[in-house]
Amino acid sequence: MFTLNALVQPDNLAETYQILSDKRNNTILGGCAFLKMGSKRIGTAIDLTNLKLDYIKEQEGFIEIGAMTSLRELETHKLFNEYFNGVLPKSVHNIIGVQFRNGVTVGASVYAKYGFSDLLTALLVLDTEVELYKSGRMSLVDFLNRPKEKDILVRLWIKKNDRQATYLSLRKSASDYAVLNVAVSKLGEQWTVAVGARPSKAAIAFSASAALAQGNLSVEEIEDAAQGASEELSFGTNMRGTADYRKALCRVLVKRGIMEVLQCKLK
Repeated sequence: MFTLNALVQPDNLAETYQILSDKRNNTILGGCAFLKMGSKRIGTAIDLTNLKLDYIKEQEGFIEIGAMTSLRELETHKLFNEYFNGVLPKSVHNIIGVQFRNGVTVGASVYAKYGFSDLLTALLVLDTEVELYKSGRMSLVDFLNRPKEKDILVRLWIKKNDRQATYLSLRKSASDYAVLNVAVSKLGEQWTVAVGARPSKAAIAFSASAALAQGNLSVEEIEDAAQGASEELSFGTNMRGTADYRKALCRVLVKRGIMEVLQCKLK
């Protein structure tokens, strides 16, 4: 269980960032789901409730997601069941349970860059941008490659387009963390393959993705791309599986993901 010395609820981002920067152990609170699993000591805990960042709305050409939006809202919102073959609702559907997903926020899930994150893997195969208070707007890929620093994730932007996508994972039980998760998407002839729970954070298999831009793909080309993804990315060992097991599983799930996307039809 985490402990804290003080709790504040600022009503603007400038004040929020100032409080966050004041001391090293001042911390933004999201849904607190994963904080509860540790023993972190927090100086001043910052609750973002008053910043009104709990929303999903359409902007010109984009879907905007406020950082305090819960995974459950993401799962049930009609926009995400209409776009991208429902890949985002599918990615979060098996995370623990409904009560848990009602508490976990999108912003905390993305900002923490958890290796086990199902959501990050799915977001990587969409045209996703992250908006930070201090550092501004950037692609999700760039954000994941940046070193950790104190900032506030304000919102996500996902480009609205005809990208077809799917998400797959293997779990030892329905509510457990994934042993490995995979997302695949296609827009025109552009493919994106992402793999997460490696167990390090999700990453795009860029070479394998580029190899798929061939038009009509044969079974052999699909198998080669899946094999390429498993060789391009690195895998580690933890209590849920060995590196070799994850590498073999990657080939299977990537191939299955490609086949599923090929069956998708534009709405």
